[in-house]
Order: sequence, then C-alpha cells, then structure tokens
Amino acid sequence: MPLLEVENLSVHIPTDAGLVRPVDGVSFSVAAGEVLALVGESGSGKSMSALAVMGLLPFAASHAEGSIRFEGAALEKLSDKQRRILRGREMAMVFQDPMQYLNPVMTCGRQVGEALRALDGADNAEAHARVIELFRETGLPDPERQFRQYPHELSGGMRQRVLIAMMLMRRPRLLVADEPTTALDATVQAQILDLLRGLARKRGMGLLLITHDLGAVARVADRAAVMRAGKIVETLSAGDLFTRAAHPYTRMLLDAMPVRRIGVVGETHASPLQNGIAPLLSARGIQVHYAVGGGLFGASGVARAVDGVDLDVFPGETVAIVGESGSGKSTLGRGLIRLGPVTAGTLTWEGETDLLALGARELRGFRREAQMVFQDPYASLNPRLSAGYLLAEPLRIHAIIPEREMKARVAHLLESVGLPPEAAAKYPHQFSGGQRQRLAIARALAVSPKLVVADEPVSSLDMSVQAQVLDLLEELRARLGLTYVFISHDLAVVERISDRVLVLHQGRVVEEGRTRDVYANPRHPYTQMLLEAMAPRV
Repeated sequence: MPLLEVENLSVHIPTDAGLVRPVDGVSFSVAAGEVLALVGESGSGKSMSALAVMGLLPFAASHAEGSIRFEGAALEKLSDKQRRILRGREMAMVFQDPMQYLNPVMTCGRQVGEALRALDGADNAEAHARVIELFRETGLPDPERQFRQYPHELSGGMRQRVLIAMMLMRRPRLLVADEPTTALDATVQAQILDLLRGLARKRGMGLLLITHDLGAVARVADRAAVMRAGKIVETLSAGDLFTRAAHPYTRMLLDAMPVRRIGVVGETHASPLQNGIAPLLSARGIQVHYAVGGGLFGASGVARAVDGVDLDVFPGETVAIVGESGSGKSTLGRGLIRLGPVTAGTLTWEGETDLLALGARELRGFRREAQMVFQDPYASLNPRLSAGYLLAEPLRIHAIIPEREMKARVAHLLESVGLPPEAAAKYPHQFSGGQRQRLAIARALAVSPKLVVADEPVSSLDMSVQAQVLDLLEELRARLGLTYVFISHDLAVVERISDRVLVLHQGRVVEEGRTRDVYANPRHPYTQMLLEAMAPRV
C-alpha cells in the first residue's frame, strides 16, 4: 500500500468570474522511501496540490473533490485538530524561502528544538542533543556554532538545511519539499538535493518534490508526474521522462532545458571582439570592502567582498560573471556602474570618463548610459505604480521626450519586450513572473543605455520562461547593439548567452576567458567544481 495516495483531487477558488480550479482531478501516489517529483511551470497547480495534501490550503481555497489517503487513512475525514497533529508528527513541508519560515529573533538551535520541547515535553538538554544530531545529519559544517547563530548569519544553503532539520525533528513519514533549491547556487543545489534523497532512502521516508527544474528531477527523483493547468498530463519514471516522454507539453519543457553545447559546432557564441576596439568599460584593481563587527567598540575587521578585480567590457559583447553566493559577483556588478560603493581602483567609461570621480549631477547623466536589471522584478518595481508610469518615469527624469509623445513611447517599449500596449494600465502584481521581468527589462531600456548589467535575471523563472527571456535579451542585443554584464550562478544559462566569462571566488577572479574555452578546459579547481555541480543535462 502506498504511503500517500491522492485520487481525483480538485481544489476550487471562488472569484468574481466564478469558480477557478487550480487543481483539477489529480491522482498520484508516493511509496515509503520513494521520491516523486511534481513537475510543471508556475501556475500548473503543483504547489496547490501539495498544500491540499498538507491541509494548508489558503483560506479562499477549498478541497472540493477527491480523496487523500495517508497510510490508508482518509485525511479529508479528519478534524482540523487531527490534521494538525498528523502534520506535526507524520507529515512535514519544506518551503522555497527559509527566511520566511525561520524566526529572525531566535537562534537556529532554539527554534528547531521548539517543537520537541513544546509537543513532546523534552527538556533543554534533550532538545539540544537532538538538534545537534539533526544538524550533523543535514550536513551543517559546525553544528554547535550554527545552534547559536541567527538565520541572517547563515548562507542560503545553510538556512535551507536548518529548515530541513526543523521539519525532520519529529521523524515524519512524508516530507513535501516545495521548490527547495530554486534560489541556490548549483553546488548548494546539488548538496541539498542529494541530502533530501539520502534522507528518504535512509529513513524510508516518502519525498514529494515540487519543482520546475528538470535537472533536479534527473538528479534525485524515482518518478515524475508532469502537471499543466491543474491536471497531470503524464507520469513516468525519471529515466523515461527524458527518453520516452510523449505529451507535447512535456516535450516543450524538455526542449526548454539549457543544454551543454561545448563541442557542438556552431552552437556557442562567436565573440564580437576585434583587435583594436577600445573597451566600453574598463575596471582595474576594483575593491569593495566593508567594516564588520561594529557595536560599542566599533569595527573589528574588514570583509573583502571584491578584492582587486580587473575587467574590460567591449561594445556589443556579453560578459558573464559567475560564482556562488557570497563570491562578490553582485557587489561587483553594482559597483561597475556606481550603484554600489567602490573602496579602491579605477573605473573608466569609453576610455576617458573616470566614473569614480563623478559627482551627483554627472552621475545622474551617466545613468542614461548604464542600467541594471535585478533578480526580483517584483522587489525592484514600485507596486503602487502602473506599468505605463514605471516606464515613463525614467523618460521624465532625464527629459528625453516631450510629454505628448510619452504614451506612444511607452507602447513601443512594451512591444519591444513582447508585451501588448494595453499592459501599460496594469500593476506589477497583475503580471506573471516572466512578464514582470520583461517589464523590468523595458524599464532599463527606456533611456536607451549602451550597457545593461543583468543580475540573476532568470534564476527564479520556469525553464520555458527562462528560455523566452534569454531569447529576448539576445534579440535586443542584436537589434539595439546592447552590451551586457550578465551575473549568474547558473552555468548552463551563462554558457548559452555569454561570449566571455569571469569566475569569481571570494572576491577574486580565479579564471577568465572565452566561454567556449573555459567550459571545455577549466583550469582552476573552483571552476572545475562549479562545472561538475551542474545538474545533469539530457
């Protein structure tokens, strides 16, 4: 008998236009020790299905039809109190962003042990011992230290391990992991996925993995159920998913996967660089240092976020900066266009302008030349302003066109990134993730810049939407003559879009060269480690 069995599950949400079915007749099962992946794009219903299993549906949603059986017991027949007890002891869920679920004012050890103290009556010594045991099992490097630390003091991967430890505290039989590695570096992704698979095998625990990353499915899943528009369109073993998928939607997802292209004639970028062309932007010895410690006795040391980076960016090329979280790549990207501090070094624009010497007035003028696209467009776009106003704002600030031409220019900007002119009346929350990123790109292009720094612009998007945004960036580069500095931890994405690559580690460039050459023959051990951690590509 399966550990979890879902039959004909439907979820309804009432709206002004009538009932919406985000989940519509879904059936699947998970056996003890098995990893089942629910795969699909955003809005396919996979997360809503998981929330229904856990009894955590949003207030407006209702489990309308079907049955959910856990170890033979029908969950829909249990009271709310019984579901809470089951959820605390037998079933647990790991969410995408651990910072939203970890208390920022409690040490990690105390909050992980809280359930054991509150629900099982354990004393502090028992809870401490159990937490340390779980921290070791989940691969935290220094359990005693992490016990005393607060969530903000840990890296993203370490926070995710703490959250996993919290969910394992009462030894659940089923673990639901909802996009647990989306925002993590490739190396940390691999570690977390291997950890989850290992725990499922070791404990005989069922694992329901919610993901849009087919690379993650290839790495850890036994079976995959592909969801689209609230329905499961295909269920296959993980191996068959990549070789025998029959449904057109599954094939579309597979086709959108970034693939290793090194060694395939004509597939990699041909660099536009030619001898004698002057750099658009030249950086020498760039340093960004921060004082650390602080408090009553002042700073106790210096953190070298960027430590002596040299970089030339030539017109018309795409230079990628890659590395793990904390490597300094985003700090460097912001510093290159004076959106962040630079402690030392030189920044020269078009061979003559000293960017570090610019005052506020001159720097405002430079903003027309260099723009930035951020990772999370929802955080970088004012939610109270319409798309049209957001696009018109930089045009007004720089007095680029008269007001009478504004509406036509906004419509042109929207169309240039594949959005309809009527989207000008919408607000950021009314767009999908991919559409919001297109809007953020349009805003960066509003002032006709020569250089765009794109900081992880596709890391949180579905693979099919990733592919669309990358195609858009490449098309805009060719049509408008743009130059990109592309910051990413996803080496498959970098391989697709870049001409040259800089590998950043602990604030220093450890390897640099044409993308084709670096990927085919990585020389530095860190670069080799990053490439080895790339999710399997089929």
